[in-house]
Amino acid sequence: MSKKFENNIGIKVPELMMPKKGVDLTKWAVVACDQYTSQPDYWNECERIVGDAPSTLRLMLPEIYLEKPGEAERIAEIRKTMDEYVKTGILENRGEGFVFTRRTVDGKTRNGLVVALDLECYDYSKGSTTLIRATEGTIVERIPPRLRIREAATVELPHIIVLIDDEQKTVIEPLAEKLDKAEQLYDFELMQAGGHVEGWLINDEAMIKGVIDGIIGLVDENKYGQKMPPLLFAMGDGNHSFATAKANWEKLKATLPEEERADHPARYALVELENVHDDGIVFEPIHRVIFNINAPAFIEALEAELEKQNGNASVQYFDCPNCMASAMKELKKGTHAIPFCMENKLGMIVVEKPAAQLEVGTLQNALDVLLKKTEGAVIDYIHGEDVVNELGTKPSNMGFLLPPMAKGDLFKTVVFDGALPRKTFSMGEAHEKRYYLECRKISK
Repeated sequence: MSKKFENNIGIKVPELMMPKKGVDLTKWAVVACDQYTSQPDYWNECERIVGDAPSTLRLMLPEIYLEKPGEAERIAEIRKTMDEYVKTGILENRGEGFVFTRRTVDGKTRNGLVVALDLECYDYSKGSTTLIRATEGTIVERIPPRLRIREAATVELPHIIVLIDDEQKTVIEPLAEKLDKAEQLYDFELMQAGGHVEGWLINDEAMIKGVIDGIIGLVDENKYGQKMPPLLFAMGDGNHSFATAKANWEKLKATLPEEERADHPARYALVELENVHDDGIVFEPIHRVIFNINAPAFIEALEAELEKQNGNASVQYFDCPNCMASAMKELKKGTHAIPFCMENKLGMIVVEKPAAQLEVGTLQNALDVLLKKTEGAVIDYIHGEDVVNELGTKPSNMGFLLPPMAKGDLFKTVVFDGALPRKTFSMGEAHEKRYYLECRKISK
């Protein structure tokens, strides 16, 4: 990184790699690997669309295949393809710079900025006070299988979205007025209802300095009314991928002499920064579906566990969704109501005096206990009520619907209360997630 851009806020100007001219970008860009994990038809359609064309589908492992037969062979093929794309020039070095990106999907447009963040400034542990923090609980057991993919990889490609709390819109938004000075890198339709995406290379020194100065201006220990260690970057999507990058760096760092640690490419991770106040960002709830259970027995055991944890809990059944919606309106303020579905049944769990702040915490705390006791039970985290209703009403399954949280509360809540319950929110539904596009070398 050029000396002129050095800073103490964890930002690095990355050396970017992009597909060469002529690569079909609609086939190149594929949605984040942790989406559609219970929907093999989606990934089969990706295979059909991509065919033999160069694609990020060959550089990542959809998590539907994670820890399944053939995983090792898939990972070996990923590494081979990374090397091939670099060696044959399918991936070209575009030099140092940020990428200003604009994504439009389902009538919403949001802006972002692709940068690299210093993993030394990140700690996902509970009570962390680093500049970069997890917003939700990190499941350390999810790191090792992902680490098998990252270690020995020569290239990284991000689906990670990191949020900044820039209410005055001083960092990303001003770049939109200067795009005539930047080279447009891409402008195309994303596959499988992903919408439209555009990107511009930001390599002008004044524009880069303006971004870094703007981020420095967000550092304020008293930002939320009380002196607290500043939270500059909050994980929006892809926390486990970022945590995996951190684990990989810590492992590699231990083998390096001190002089190589300061600027080794694996010390940094490529992410897209987005402003939580961007009008195009909507926080969607993440629902739950439980598989391989006796649903009536499971809900009975769940009611008992919720009562144990909260002092009271009840399960109510309804003949129609409207009946349930009317009943929810009659509940006392502060009551947690969690709708659920199973085969031929619709209902809601009611907890009048919840121990947790959010419905997701009330439910997840009980599910964590119950899933350990229920042999064969599997949980999946789902975007979209329609998918929950489809999967949750199948035999031996059960679905739970959760409400969204207010996005403006995110930073303050994390600063004062620490990480939220895992899978509390999502920035859009599955097809709105980030698609792999830009790349960066992480090996010397």
